[in-house]
Amino acid sequence: MGDWQDVHRWAARIEACQFESWGPNTQEETRAFVNQAVQDSKALPRHRYAFAVTFGEQPRAVGMGELRVRDERTRLADIGYVLHPDFWRQGLGTDIGRALVAYGFDTLKLHRIAATCDPRNLASGRILQKIGMTYEGRLRRDRLIRDGWRDSDLYAILDDEWSPRASP
Repeated sequence: MGDWQDVHRWAARIEACQFESWGPNTQEETRAFVNQAVQDSKALPRHRYAFAVTFGEQPRAVGMGELRVRDERTRLADIGYVLHPDFWRQGLGTDIGRALVAYGFDTLKLHRIAATCDPRNLASGRILQKIGMTYEGRLRRDRLIRDGWRDSDLYAILDDEWSPRASP
């Protein structure tokens, strides 16, 4: 919970959440979000893995990466990530995505990891491709955000396709 103010620095910014159904957050919403992530980390079985992304000599949370196990039996999960806009275009998004996929396959022994992004979010689509995900198609008007219904581009990677060395 001690990181909620750092989280709020990006969660309150429209640029960070412009393609998402959440935010910009109030302080209360950010505290509730961080509290829920802490509670979810204690759940058994655990389905949500939310990781703070820290940066700098005096590390502070500049973003987050999240992996959600959707089906334990078939070992399916999805990932998502967000960064403070001041840290965009530095390779951190790719590092976060790669770390989430590695954790899912190497630690959790998942079979398939998926991610979606708004087709207008070209940077996120490039990240998903860089970490080895395959574009599988477009879900039409599947998420309601501030500017109306949005499409989502669907990407995924399978366990036998994963190789951290093969990712550019």
